[in-house]
Formats: sequence, structure tokens, C-alpha cells
Amino acid sequence: MDFWQGFVVLTVAHLLAAASPGPDFAYVTRQSLVHGRRAGLLASLGIALGLSIHIVYSAAGLAAVIAHSVHWMVAIKIAGGAYLLWLGIQGLRSSAHVAVPEAAIRAAAASPLRQIGGGFLCNALNPKAPIYFLALFTVVLSPDLPSLTLIAYGAWIMVLQWLWFSLVATVFTHRAIRDRLLGVRHWIDRAFGAVLIALGIRVLLSAK
Repeated sequence: MDFWQGFVVLTVAHLLAAASPGPDFAYVTRQSLVHGRRAGLLASLGIALGLSIHIVYSAAGLAAVIAHSVHWMVAIKIAGGAYLLWLGIQGLRSSAHVAVPEAAIRAAAASPLRQIGGGFLCNALNPKAPIYFLALFTVVLSPDLPSLTLIAYGAWIMVLQWLWFSLVATVFTHRAIRDRLLGVRHWIDRAFGAVLIALGIRVLLSAK
């Protein structure tokens, strides 16, 4: 297929993949509700940057090797599952807080680098990514494509990822929505923690 056909297929496929519930969605939503829009946007940026890992090895033809190597897949699943468990435990440890001004909530957020790093690791350690990118690169991309086309497609995937999760962060930090949720944010934090722990356990069990 030509450049624009591939561009359209890539856009539709990746938007559907990005919109599906998973660790990235849970992480961005939690950061947005607990620490505010800036934290959610930074986490979204980290998730988009995390895609660069998958794009590079897929473009190099390594996705097929990883997806069909038992040892590699087990290692990736263990690392990803352990990270999800760690994130989930942090959420479960959340305690109730008295009402505090918005500025204080923002001040309590982690540093920008840490917010970006958290999003980066959440995506980079996603054990489903090698299989997803193998399928995507098989349908649309190929190491045989011109380098500029691969770079353009890879950059566009990252932009799509950032735009989608930036929208998620913006929606969940809309004042009308966030004001209703802030009073119970520790329960929300614990709920997302439980979801991440369940995902982590599922990933670890699938590594056997």
C-alpha cells in the first residue's frame, strides 16, 4: 500500500488500540485525578515516548523474534507484571485526605521528570506491546520501507498516543468532573491500584 493508505490504516488501528482499557489508561487517569491536569499531560507524554522503544525494535525486525521467543516473552512479562504490581500497591496505600487547595495538590505532585518517567515505564514494560506491534508492522510497516516513511509513521503513532491520553487527562481534570471525584480520590486511587494489581497478577501468571 502507498504512504497515505498506510497512514490511514495506521491511524485507525492505533486509535482503537490506544482507546482500549489497560495500564496506560489507568495510570493517566490516576495521575490526572490525584495530581491534576499537568501531571496527567506529563504522564501522557511519557507514555507516548515509551512507544519509541517498541517502534525501534519493531522497525528493526525484532518484534517477531521477541513475540516468538519464550525466554524473551517470559522476561518481558515478569518485568511488566512486577511494575504493574508496584504501581497497584502504591495506589492501595493511598489514604483519605482533608480538602486542600488545588495549588497544594499540584505542589505535592511528583517532579515532571518523574511523571514522564512513570508513563514511559508503564508503556515500555507493557508485555502485550511486542505482539501488537508485530501485527501492526506486518500489516502496514516493514523494515523494507524507506527510512523517512518509517520515521514518519513512528512519529505519528507517538503523536496519536499523546493526543489520546492528553484528551483523557483533560476530560478527567475538567472542573465539573474533578470536583465531584476529589472527595473520594483515595477510593479512586485504591480502585485503580486494585485494577493494576489484577493486571499485574494476570501478566505474571501468563508468564508461566
